[in-house]
Amino acid sequence: MLRGFATINFWADDLEAAKDWYADLLGAQPYYRVAGPDGRAAYYEFRVGDYEHELGLVDARFRPGGPPAGPGGAVMYWHVDDLEAAVERLLGMGARLHEKITERGEGTGFVTASVVDPFGNVLGVMSNPHYLEVLAEGAQR
Repeated sequence: MLRGFATINFWADDLEAAKDWYADLLGAQPYYRVAGPDGRAAYYEFRVGDYEHELGLVDARFRPGGPPAGPGGAVMYWHVDDLEAAVERLLGMGARLHEKITERGEGTGFVTASVVDPFGNVLGVMSNPHYLEVLAEGAQR
């Protein structure tokens, strides 16, 4: 039934500031923009990483159910090559620590951390040996 990660959406009260923050983080501008009924941007989308996964930024005025009480819910972890450097960069860009760097099973190589971006979304980063194995297998085909 589940075939693969397609898009993750983050919400922002200030969509233009979120677009600029993520463009700086990713080193690229969004490739896709959707206007709302009033003509202002309602959605921006970036292609991210080796498989061009989609990161969508949605104007919070379209958030179903209203704003959450605080950061929570599922955490999407993005593989990074240097976890410590990634966390330092995110914190330097104004994110706040959500979960410190944590080893997930001694000696497995799975290490995670998460931050809350300036717009209230939880952004997970990790060192994931499985991701690298899948990437290497794809390169061999």
